[in-house]
Amino acid sequence: MKGLPYFCCRSNIKEMDIFLLQANPVSVASDANSAASYLPVGIQFLFAIGFVALVLGVTHILGPKRKTADKLKNFESGIESVGNARQPMAVKYFLVAILFVLFDVEVIFFYPYAINFRALGWEGFGAVLLFVALFVVGFIYIIKRGALTWED
Repeated sequence: MKGLPYFCCRSNIKEMDIFLLQANPVSVASDANSAASYLPVGIQFLFAIGFVALVLGVTHILGPKRKTADKLKNFESGIESVGNARQPMAVKYFLVAILFVLFDVEVIFFYPYAINFRALGWEGFGAVLLFVALFVVGFIYIIKRGALTWED
């Protein structure tokens, strides 16, 4: 214990001061919120914007400029477009997508229980059973409402 830094030792925990959380322990609280403390962030922001502008400018200047009918033609994933892109889609598609996301996220909550099921004991088991019961009730409600039936 003698060779460890003072903030690792339990007996010296009271010696640890707020200075461990500050970048400059000598600074006054009013200096920490001054505009000068944000100067490095501003410089980094300017460098980032300058880098993006430089890369876009260089690629525009050095890049090829041959525009042909084939290059200007719209495509999606290498497949030629068929029909109008502004054609309305059925709401059922979006409803099924939202339901998938909801149920997928709910299933993610099983992971912490699977990791700690022994430590949670019977109380954790009861909580998971309640969660599954609510999950099944929601699923039955969705089936009864006909959200998963497709119509042409």
